[in-house]
Amino acid sequence: MPYPVSFATIANGAALSASLIMAIGAQNTFVLRQGLTKQHVFLTALICSLCDLVLMSIGVAGMGHALNTMPDLQRWMAVFGTIFVLWYGFNAFKKALHPDVLGEDHRERAFGTPSKVIMAGLAFSLLNPHALLDTVVLVGSIGAQQAPAERPLFVIGAVGFSFIWFFSLAYGSSKLSHLFNKPLAWRILDILIGLMMMVIAYSLIKMTGFF
Repeated sequence: MPYPVSFATIANGAALSASLIMAIGAQNTFVLRQGLTKQHVFLTALICSLCDLVLMSIGVAGMGHALNTMPDLQRWMAVFGTIFVLWYGFNAFKKALHPDVLGEDHRERAFGTPSKVIMAGLAFSLLNPHALLDTVVLVGSIGAQQAPAERPLFVIGAVGFSFIWFFSLAYGSSKLSHLFNKPLAWRILDILIGLMMMVIAYSLIKMTGFF
């Protein structure tokens, strides 16, 4: 009965992806902000989804084992991820503290050009050890335990949910943009984002092992 087995493998991949990706983090915050400002919403969701596709495929193909056996690689990825997250967090606080950036034209609060969206999406996906551990190590290690013929189906399930999540988050948040017409709403959101980035940075610093 190949069909039920295949469906179960796809469902298992999707369930694992859902349990990992729905947690609030730097990548989801980036997608949320782009959606709220309606800035390159499709491109934002697409770049994050494609990164998950690549990382999950690499993980199932064996990179999960490489990261587990190369602690220095994971450490330096955590260092660069910390720098990027701190930079994003400090910018969020700056936007919240300076009223001159809280005008009606809140498009400037997101990444406004396709090139910046692509670079930010790659950074949030590839310089974020949490995302890498989720996609490469966890999804990779569990996917690698599947039968060789079932591994592609597991990846399809995991990546499929990733696409659904990012596009739903991006376009769903764009429908809430009317709630953010007042400067106070943006101020609160920026403060929350800044605090979240500081928490993520702290967890990444602990991963580096330098402190």
